[in-house]
Amino acid sequence: MNFVFVSLQRIHTDRESTSTSLAKELSKQHKVLYVNPPVDRRTLLLNENDQYTLDHIAAIRNKTAGLSRTADNLWVLNPSRVIESINWIPGNLIFSLFNYLNNKRFAADIRKAIQEIGFEQFVLVNDKDMFRSFYLKELLSPEMYVYLDRDYTLGFDYWKKHGFAIEPALMRKSDAVVCNSLDFTKRAAKYNKNSFYIGNGADLEVFDPQKEWLQPEDLKDLKKPLIGYVGALNSMRIDISLIESLAEQKPEWTFAFVGAEDDNFRKSRLHALDNIIFIEKKHTSIVPAYVKYFDVCINPQLVNEITIGNFPLKIVEYLAMGRPVVATETNTMKEVFSDHTYLCKTSDEYISAITDAMEKDNDQLRNSRMAFAKTYSWEAVAKKLLWCIETARGKTT
Repeated sequence: MNFVFVSLQRIHTDRESTSTSLAKELSKQHKVLYVNPPVDRRTLLLNENDQYTLDHIAAIRNKTAGLSRTADNLWVLNPSRVIESINWIPGNLIFSLFNYLNNKRFAADIRKAIQEIGFEQFVLVNDKDMFRSFYLKELLSPEMYVYLDRDYTLGFDYWKKHGFAIEPALMRKSDAVVCNSLDFTKRAAKYNKNSFYIGNGADLEVFDPQKEWLQPEDLKDLKKPLIGYVGALNSMRIDISLIESLAEQKPEWTFAFVGAEDDNFRKSRLHALDNIIFIEKKHTSIVPAYVKYFDVCINPQLVNEITIGNFPLKIVEYLAMGRPVVATETNTMKEVFSDHTYLCKTSDEYISAITDAMEKDNDQLRNSRMAFAKTYSWEAVAKKLLWCIETARGKTT
């Protein structure tokens, strides 16, 4: 089976995502083309990009953007055509017209790569790229068009404007919708009967507690106990007020946050508290070293439309390292993780749970967490995806 992935995320960067991980896993037995996001006009002109996007822009300007083979069965495409920045356009009708033109440019790059590789048939997997890839089913005629729903992006202003009309329409015309949470699966089923739950995964070769992980230098001098979090510090997802309350109630604990901060985090009062430490974003390959030396791992989420149904991959990664986990109670946390984590609704519950987690931690619990995490390997998720494709294929033929 041949696969083409389109996504909001780039492959081969300092972070992994559902689509990049699935693409790499599938490439062990199938041919996979991973298409990095195209560069739009605004991105081309503004200097607000990470190094991976800057490299893509440089390749476009040097006329070297295109197809590369990064493994035996894995190709990566950096599209050479620039698409227009159109989200500002009011009204769905005019937006749809310009969006179709963007899709045609994007499809032209993908079609050329498909022909160069020699794919005659392929399954197209669209990871949340609801705008740029809306018309790819019509323009590229894949054997199957699968929409991967793994985050509630409609909670963000950028996606709200046109997404409330476009995403349901995209789900309806997809041959299958695969989701990483049960909440997302229920939502997708309203629009497409071929909606399936596949869960989420972790790279268990990276998050391996048996490896000799040296304590990172920026953790060595921190006062114990050390309560830690790894991931993006996005104020629409992570509860700044909750963190502030925890730190003020327990000045004898140290709270370490490893990840990139948004503006609200950078400007928050958290930086004035002596027992809160911020550490810059780290490459996925060394994140396990930080997790290993946390006494307790936390996920202090806000509860809102963005977070209530999402599947936080970091929970699997924490558990894979055998660490005690305390997290905010959401639907997915209750449905999937309640037997292996402490779930909380208030700061007082967090304090009590963190205390219990430290006092009651033992080898039996650590082994139970690690065993549970192993059921969420990317190999297992890829097998579920293949089953969903075959099941949907049987229903549509």
